[in-house]
Amino acid sequence: MVRPPTAAQRRVIEGADPVTGRLRGGTEAQLAALVRQGLAFRHPRPPHDHFLTPAGHRIREAVPEEVVEEPSAADSGVFAARIGGEAEPPEDGPARVREVHSAWQGLLELRRMTNPDGATDRPCGWERAHLVQAAALALEAAGHRPAGPDGDSGGGDSDGYRVRATPQPEAVAVRQPDAEALAACARTLEKAGWQTGEHTDPRTRARYLLASPRRT
Repeated sequence: MVRPPTAAQRRVIEGADPVTGRLRGGTEAQLAALVRQGLAFRHPRPPHDHFLTPAGHRIREAVPEEVVEEPSAADSGVFAARIGGEAEPPEDGPARVREVHSAWQGLLELRRMTNPDGATDRPCGWERAHLVQAAALALEAAGHRPAGPDGDSGGGDSDGYRVRATPQPEAVAVRQPDAEALAACARTLEKAGWQTGEHTDPRTRARYLLASPRRT
C-alpha cells in the first residue's frame, strides 16, 4: 500500500500549478518520491519538468476534513474559470484578462506535454477529468461573456453563457439564451478541440450545446 505523502511532499503538491499540474518546487529527492508513489511524473522531453498525475491532482484538490465551509475561488487564490452564474464572480478588468490568458497558455502547454503526440489542438487528460472548468476556460479565454449571479435582479449578465455538468460521460451543457452567441460558443469550443451538438431542452424548449472533448 502506498504511504500518504509527507507534510513536505504535500507542500510540494499544493504548490503545483492549478491548471497544468507542473511542480514548481521541491528537492530532487521529494520529486523522485512523488514519482515512485504515482503522484507525479517526469516529462521525458527537456527541460524534464515534473507534473502531477491524476492521483496527485486529487490529493491537491482534496478538502481537509476540518474545513467546514469551502472558500470561494476569489478567497482561495486558486484560479477558476468562469462557468457562469457564480454567486461571487471575480472582478473583471485587466488583471482578470491576464490571469485567464496565462491559464489558457498553461493549458495548451499541458496538452503539448501530456498528449502522446504533443498535439495542442485537442483536449488532454486533465480536461477530461475537469470538463466544466476546461470548457469554461476555452470560452472565457476567447472573450465570451459568462452569465452573472443566478437570480440576480440587479442588472447582472443573465444572457451570458453557463457551463454545467451532465449525466452523460465526457459531456457538458453550455446554455446561452442568445442564439447567435450560442453558435459563437460552439465555434469557439470546436476550435479548441471539442465536439458540439445543438439540442432542445424538452421542458423549456431552450436551445443548448452538448460539448465533449475530441479524441482525434
